[in-house]
Amino acid sequence: MSAHITRRGLMASIAAASAAGALGRPAVAQSGYPNRPLTLVVPWGAGGGTDATARIVGALLEKDFGQPVNVVNRVGGSGVVGHSAIATAPPDGYTIGMITVEITMMHHQGLTDLKPTSYTPLALMNEDPPGVQVKADSPHKTVKELADAIKAAPAGRFKASGTGQGGIWHLALIGWLQAMGLKPDHVAWVPSNGAAPAMQDLAAGGIDLVTCSVPEARAMIDAGRARSLAIMAAERNPLFKDVPTLNEQLGINYSVGAWRGIAGPRGLPAEIQARLVGSLKKAFEAKEFQDFMTNRGFGMKWAEPQSFAAFMNEGDQKMAAAMKAAGLAKA
Repeated sequence: MSAHITRRGLMASIAAASAAGALGRPAVAQSGYPNRPLTLVVPWGAGGGTDATARIVGALLEKDFGQPVNVVNRVGGSGVVGHSAIATAPPDGYTIGMITVEITMMHHQGLTDLKPTSYTPLALMNEDPPGVQVKADSPHKTVKELADAIKAAPAGRFKASGTGQGGIWHLALIGWLQAMGLKPDHVAWVPSNGAAPAMQDLAAGGIDLVTCSVPEARAMIDAGRARSLAIMAAERNPLFKDVPTLNEQLGINYSVGAWRGIAGPRGLPAEIQARLVGSLKKAFEAKEFQDFMTNRGFGMKWAEPQSFAAFMNEGDQKMAAAMKAAGLAKA
């Protein structure tokens, strides 16, 4: 009997200790999240800047979580397909994605009902301003020379590209033109499937300028087939320190940028959000990420959920105004 009582007491003590320990741990520890592979959705094609950034983030999350993080490219619909896949995933933390600046633009174009509030924001990790690129043998050696030529030319004489109609680099051009007192369509926009094909078209002489980010133009610049005349940012990029800002050359304090961040579907439990944000911050601060972004000239910008949500809301309002002014917004 004595042994039986002792055994019962021991079992009760173990149960009590377990309960006390569970109460003292966050819920995420109870669930063991993550205890299976994760999917990181990329709304854009393999090989681009968003894909490359997502893959380094995924590798660092995998290292921290001890679980595979599978990067999946879901392309189509000018970004709608992939962004929709993130928004409609089960809110269990096992499907997250890299959302981009287009989420502040697509709904204004009538392409989707998705908007920044369709997600649980987790972390902003990158922002890149556009540059103004010309062909290597362009007669315009500075952005002032190019701007003067554009102003003197009839509407439609100059042609630009960098992304699809109404994309971020198109809106960057529109903002620059308006800052110079010109109409949004003074330079004709030639839609492309991204910065890479636009830069190829530039080098071939099919267009006059490309307003993508300098990192995206870097391959053609390094090959001696293009030059970057300026960036639309408050300060120079340290990796491209010879490229001036619009403000330095033209006295135009205009800036805009493409950005990338990680988000999940709405309704992610708070403890899973906390686990993801902590791991993303660790990834952002990791030397591997810092070196990867620096070597490519990608801008690093960190914001946690609340600040990221405010950042997207502000960007959404800016994009709405720009697209309305350009006649690209749907009623």
